[in-house]
Amino acid sequence: MIAPSLTLSRRQMLAGSAALGALSVYTSKVRASSNNDAVVRFYVDVPDDAIVDLRQRLAATRWPYRETVTDQSQGVPLAKLQKLIRHWMKEYNWRNIETRLNELPMFITEIDGLDIHFIHVRSPNENALPMIMTHGWPGSILEFMKVIGPLTDPVAYGGSADDAFHLVVPSIPGFGFSGKPTWPGWGSGRIGRAWAVLMQRLGYSRYVSQGGDCGSVISHRMALQRVQGLAGIHVNMPGTVPREVAAILAAQGPAPADLADDERKAFDALDRFYKDSSGYSAMMVTRPQTIGYSLVDSPVGLAAWIYEKFTQWTDSGGDPERVLTQDEMLDDISLYWLTASGVSSAQIYWEDHSNNFNAVDITELPVAVTVFPGEIYAAPRSWAERCYHNLVYFNNATKGGHFAAWEQPEIFTQEVRAAFRLLR
Repeated sequence: MIAPSLTLSRRQMLAGSAALGALSVYTSKVRASSNNDAVVRFYVDVPDDAIVDLRQRLAATRWPYRETVTDQSQGVPLAKLQKLIRHWMKEYNWRNIETRLNELPMFITEIDGLDIHFIHVRSPNENALPMIMTHGWPGSILEFMKVIGPLTDPVAYGGSADDAFHLVVPSIPGFGFSGKPTWPGWGSGRIGRAWAVLMQRLGYSRYVSQGGDCGSVISHRMALQRVQGLAGIHVNMPGTVPREVAAILAAQGPAPADLADDERKAFDALDRFYKDSSGYSAMMVTRPQTIGYSLVDSPVGLAAWIYEKFTQWTDSGGDPERVLTQDEMLDDISLYWLTASGVSSAQIYWEDHSNNFNAVDITELPVAVTVFPGEIYAAPRSWAERCYHNLVYFNNATKGGHFAAWEQPEIFTQEVRAAFRLLR
């Protein structure tokens, strides 16, 4: 590991102005020198007035009328969201997750003109396999808090030292404590190249990449671009939908008659998603700035936007509190709010402007896939084999959804260990 050029002892890296009606939150750039390759120690210290402002905004919420149905077909039910917001306003304490984050080795480094925030935990086992692990939307680095220990120090969690990883967990540009792009071009391809620079800068000449959601797309792009040092990828949201199937789904046509049972289940799940649940994506692909005004200005609007995805995408039967606590969900929502990431996090949808489920064509690089039952669609092995010509691992997990590491950390850890054993 390259030693950080500057250690900031509880320096206020997050500053804010919390006058009523306006909240400006930003990360400050602190450098020890003009060296753009500097790796700078990072701590979180959210100003008290930003917390006060949040609670005032929550208390002043102008609530809509109750939905006219008894299910969730119109969106998040009013009663469910009000319960979450009451907890956010009265019991929730941001300082708890802030303290946990500051106990981890976090850093900032500049790549291609943009500050990249990341966690970097080296394993006690010097022969550990380096891995970069990337979150998605509406997740964050917080998705991985439960698996950092088991992955980096498996012996301490009843595992084998042979399964250890040196772990790098970055915040995607526009998310969390990474910088917000002020110019276009920061799509998944460019981020994948930036991740390769980051791993080289940290001294890792050979490494693997893991990701779900946006993280899977970034891992795919790294593989397709054959970035330097990448030895293999593991994804838990694979891109496998054949072109002919994708075309039928786009036209809202009937399922092909020759689909196998698991392929038909995948088709039906995607058909339901596109017809009933994909409006958020269409908005962020085409108008991230427009929706972002609400997400940056209204904490309740932001909470509803994100909580709906916890409801739909966790393996919880529509009740995310079965797998995630209210505090865990609010940690993530608060991170988006306090860093004003509503617009900037949506911009990756606009940049990529593509369907992230559609088939990729990775010809040589080893690819591992874990399918979690609560994912938006369960990729069939037959489709995966068509896309990943060197499919070294494929498994269907018994539990877990879109936020696999967060929902089922033990299963996720076992899957990642198994996926990369052949590449050590």
